[in-house]
Amino acid sequence: MINAAIFGLGRWGRNLVNAVEHSEVVRFKKAVVTNPSKHLDFAKEKHLEVTADPNEVLLDPSIEMIVLATPHLLHLPQITAAAKAGKAVFCEKPLALNLEEAQRAVAVCQEHQVLLGVGHDKRFWPSMQHVQQVVRSGELGKLSHIEGIFTNENLKNFQTSWRDLPENVPGGNLTATGIHIVDAFTNLMGPIKSVEGIYRQMDGGTMDTLALLVDFESGATGLLSSPRPSPVFWRVHVFGQQGNIEARGPLQSIQSMSGKEAVVKEFAPINALQFQLEAFARAIENKTDYLISPAEILNTVAAFEASSKAVDS
Repeated sequence: MINAAIFGLGRWGRNLVNAVEHSEVVRFKKAVVTNPSKHLDFAKEKHLEVTADPNEVLLDPSIEMIVLATPHLLHLPQITAAAKAGKAVFCEKPLALNLEEAQRAVAVCQEHQVLLGVGHDKRFWPSMQHVQQVVRSGELGKLSHIEGIFTNENLKNFQTSWRDLPENVPGGNLTATGIHIVDAFTNLMGPIKSVEGIYRQMDGGTMDTLALLVDFESGATGLLSSPRPSPVFWRVHVFGQQGNIEARGPLQSIQSMSGKEAVVKEFAPINALQFQLEAFARAIENKTDYLISPAEILNTVAAFEASSKAVDS
């Protein structure tokens, strides 16, 4: 059993704690928050020690894993402090808002020989795992194109003060949900060479939409779009010379091969938040690599930074 501490008990921090409440692999023992009195009821219910002093966690030898559910601008200094204390760090996305800070985060963890992970839970959806398996098998032939579209109408129900600040949300809705599509693009198609973007706010800012044209280093192309206020939707679609496959939401894939009828697969649901936290804990325990490598982390942040600049400019 890996003992963990979480920094931040906002909506998403509580989701992470709840995800492994009954886990036999990892458990949260402590939480670091700015105002402990706001979280005493939740902490008591989840058997958490809550403090405003990060050193109470960083200097605790029983804590092996730090999880960050904090504002993006705090990630690098918190990762640095955890690494210097010898703690493995699992950080909610985005790891950083630019490549330079992401490189520093990766470097400090490598220097102190601690594991670093990023919370791209949608990569572990059953549908996305199946798409990854098919793509890597080579059965689609040479890959030429990928499309991703997402909406997130629920986002407007969960606004918090730090998420309203422009410095925390470059690229509009890319920061909240779009980065998961960017991660899917780099995971399935490799590094991105360049992006061009359009971002629009309509109806006095109550509606926004974005579109990205993506050029991969492999020569493949991509399209990423988000009419955000529309009802919740997710699709990632990969095209190859011999066929194509798409993920529709977390539990369905559709594969079409030349000369054959399309095959629709439905998958049993999993708790992706629990899956990724347990996978990270097992990697700590077994002294193995995490499922998302440092190179993949940096590819995604580089593509995210470029995409944010493209839509913002």
